[in-house]
This record gives sequence, structure tokens and C-alpha cells, in this order.
Amino acid sequence: MLKRVTAKRSMTISAGNVLSNLPYSASDEVFEPILQAGGVRLERIVSTGQATPAGEWLVQNWDEWVLLLAGEAQLQIEGEPSSRSLRRDDWISIPAGVRHRVEWTSMDPPAVWLALHFNRP
Repeated sequence: MLKRVTAKRSMTISAGNVLSNLPYSASDEVFEPILQAGGVRLERIVSTGQATPAGEWLVQNWDEWVLLLAGEAQLQIEGEPSSRSLRRDDWISIPAGVRHRVEWTSMDPPAVWLALHFNRP
């Protein structure tokens, strides 16, 4: 005989539009969390002309998969001969420990990123 058990748990349903209500900041990128669970973090990043300061590199202890939803950007990956130009719908996966920098981002329209941060097993 098959016994069915229904488990109930408290759950909040969230919804939104990742391209609506875009914040504008002339000085800083805006990082907005969308979800975080089980070692994974998803965030929206809105850039309006920001870039990594000259001579500095970004390096993270986690992998990052990034999708550019709007605008344009240019990334430099250490060791690559030239920068990578990104346009709407382009994505890149940057493994943990890889030095990289944002060379520039568009202002109008702003560069809107969807960034997934995670650690590989």
C-alpha cells in the first residue's frame, strides 16, 4: 500500500522584473540581492559609467556567472591579450581566483547585470 504524506512548509513567493525600477547612481554601482540559498547568491548590478580603478584588479573566492541584460561593458581578464566587449544578452563565466577588471560600462542605457555567485564542489 502506498502511503502519501503531504509536507507543508512556510514559503514566500517572490516576483519582479529585473529591468524595472532601475536605480541611478553617478558615483557607485548598485548591487541588489535577488536570492540567496544553499551557497548560491543571485544579484542585480546596475552600472552607470563605473569602472574598476586604474591599476586595480578584482579577484573573488567564488565563481561568478554574469549575464548583461542591458547596456554595454568591457572586461579585461588578466593574461588575455585584449579586452572583451559585452553587449545585451552576452554572458561570461569567471572562475574563482581569476583576476579581472571592468574597463567601462555604458551610462545610457545603464549596464544591467545579473550575477550568479557560487562555489564549485
